[in-house]
Amino acid sequence: MAKRALITGITGQDGSYLAELLLDKGYEVYGIARRLSAPNNWRIEHLMDRIKVLPGDLLDQLSLLKVIDEVRPHEVYNLAAMSFVPASWDQPMLTGEFNSQGVTRMLDAIRRVDPTIRFYQASSSEMYGKVREVPQSEMTPFYPRSPYGVSKVFGHYITVNYRESYNLFAVSGILFNHESPRRGLEFVTRKVTDGVARIKLGLTDKLSIGNLDAHRDWGFSGDYVYAMWLMLQQDQPDDFVISTGIAHSVKELIEIAFARVDLDWQKHVYQDPALLRPAEVDHLLGDCTKAKKVLGWEPKVDFKGLVEMMVDADVERLSRALPVGRPR
Repeated sequence: MAKRALITGITGQDGSYLAELLLDKGYEVYGIARRLSAPNNWRIEHLMDRIKVLPGDLLDQLSLLKVIDEVRPHEVYNLAAMSFVPASWDQPMLTGEFNSQGVTRMLDAIRRVDPTIRFYQASSSEMYGKVREVPQSEMTPFYPRSPYGVSKVFGHYITVNYRESYNLFAVSGILFNHESPRRGLEFVTRKVTDGVARIKLGLTDKLSIGNLDAHRDWGFSGDYVYAMWLMLQQDQPDDFVISTGIAHSVKELIEIAFARVDLDWQKHVYQDPALLRPAEVDHLLGDCTKAKKVLGWEPKVDFKGLVEMMVDADVERLSRALPVGRPR
């Protein structure tokens, strides 16, 4: 009998890659998506005939109970969140409702319907914030520097709490930044690769960026969802840092992206003070030793390969949209 998996946030970057992975492994895949006036299914359009997407909302406990009771999944992956860090200052209360209480609602629905369901919570390197040590491991204390980071700390610890209080198989993956051609355009990596593609194709000539010196540990989303799956296949539930262990600056990201299309970045990039965060997170660098040792997980795509993959995808996407006869 095929295993059944339920993914919240299936229309997002990680949700789409995870759905592909689980389908390849023979799962029946279900997703929860909020009702929107305009559907946001572009990342999973190619999967729609192989998955079932049900209406549900992390703000609505009854909808979660209904879906879990109907699907009776073996595994639940909670990837839905208010995930864009800068927006969390504009909507701190809503961020908390989704990223903190939304996790609690899902855990409690599992506890009530079927406590044998295995649960994965998407934790975040933003929980480390003003870092206490470099690199950051599972034992590094949290010091979040945004409402998003604060909300994710709650989600992380409520998962630990339900694991220890109700004996649920509930785990958290503390994922460092992970990107792909399916990343939202508001995130800095995709903003850069989309901007580079537009400049190359003559659609614009400028790219505005905030902090060029911020360092992040960037990996490929497709690699990271495999780690999520591995966590739910273990004998014991535990939490894991998932990262590459190598940090790069936003400036390096820009240099690689522009070099991919043979352009000089310094002629096109300018810093915009309006894009700086109220409280910056300076040096996120993950220590994924435990994941390598216990899960046998290794990232396969390196930083240069990731940036070039994203630039190529954006050039191709925008080229297809150009009017016929326009030079490419």
